[in-house]
Amino acid sequence: MRIAMFYHSLLSDWNHGNAHFLRGVVTELMRRGHEVRVYEPENGWSLRHLLAEHGEAGLESFRAAYPGLESTRYTPENLDLDAALDGTDLVVAHEWNEPWLIERLADQRRRRPSMRLLFHDTHHRAASRPREMARYALRGFDGALVFGEVLREIYRRRGWTRRAWTWHEAADVRIFRPRPAPAEMDDLVWIGNWGDGERAAELREFLLEPVRRLGLRATVYGVRYPAAALAMLKGAGIRYGGWLPNALAPEAFARARATVHVPRRPYVAALPGIPTIRVFEALACRIPLVCSPWRDTEGLFTPGQNYLTAHCGDEMAERLRFLLDHPGPARAQAERGMATIRRRHTCAHRVDELMEVCRELGLGAREVEGFGRNEDEGRDGADRVGIRGGIHA
Repeated sequence: MRIAMFYHSLLSDWNHGNAHFLRGVVTELMRRGHEVRVYEPENGWSLRHLLAEHGEAGLESFRAAYPGLESTRYTPENLDLDAALDGTDLVVAHEWNEPWLIERLADQRRRRPSMRLLFHDTHHRAASRPREMARYALRGFDGALVFGEVLREIYRRRGWTRRAWTWHEAADVRIFRPRPAPAEMDDLVWIGNWGDGERAAELREFLLEPVRRLGLRATVYGVRYPAAALAMLKGAGIRYGGWLPNALAPEAFARARATVHVPRRPYVAALPGIPTIRVFEALACRIPLVCSPWRDTEGLFTPGQNYLTAHCGDEMAERLRFLLDHPGPARAQAERGMATIRRRHTCAHRVDELMEVCRELGLGAREVEGFGRNEDEGRDGADRVGIRGGIHA
């Protein structure tokens, strides 16, 4: 199958978590024999910031981890969609695209009856800023892939697309796997960006204060930390490591005995059931995890078995102390979390689900199958989350 994917960036993961999932999915599609081209803006926000801070050296870890991946960078003036989409079977366009591109892709779909066109939404704007999302001309699309069931219900209720399917993020287990632990380790690592104030209070309660109270040796990686946030990290005794290329995150997890998940407030309040991709990636690396409150309404994991939950800062400190003082139970929890990822939440599973959508949309078996389906060892088809969706009423 010939596939074209229009995303904010394949090259840069600077404050751009969707690049993680995109890289894994594209790699798996290519492994199965599909021809995939990824298009990203020439001067995209994420890549621009990455190059300004780190230059071309900032791309070295991506190129080393994904030597077969590359993107086509375009401007509105030089993007020739007639040529780009010639012979294309499937187009996927991410929600971090400009409305003009979405409109032009919809026009291409109307003129190409054999091509299928999908929108991919991995953000909370559909719930928090619906007027912004309403700007997109999605009526010309065959449907939307959205990263949570609650988001699919929003699309259905508002009638934005003819169809919508739940398509969760997942871990690229070729990169995210356990790595050897060094002799000297941190107690805690957290990888995440400050987040425009969307979780400032939560980070103070569930990360900074527990670390300070317990006197933990901790490191935080991420970008867009204002001076006040850096001062709070220093006050809690936390080392700030700055931007961490995503491909190096498994080594960072291997250097720590535990990590935490602190979701942004809009996901907890408006989009329950949707974890960040860091949950998938951390569990895939077999590191014990404690989450601040979020509701796993879709049964992606088993709370208390795959990870622990803390409902307040005091509980977070207690949970972390337990994991650090009891390496046996901590290791068992981490093993269960990794097993759940490998059984249900890899990028190979998500490509299987994407192929199911393609079949529903009428793409033929020859185009869909490529070189074959995911044959991961230990996979249990009855235990898969599966892709949910269909025609709107």
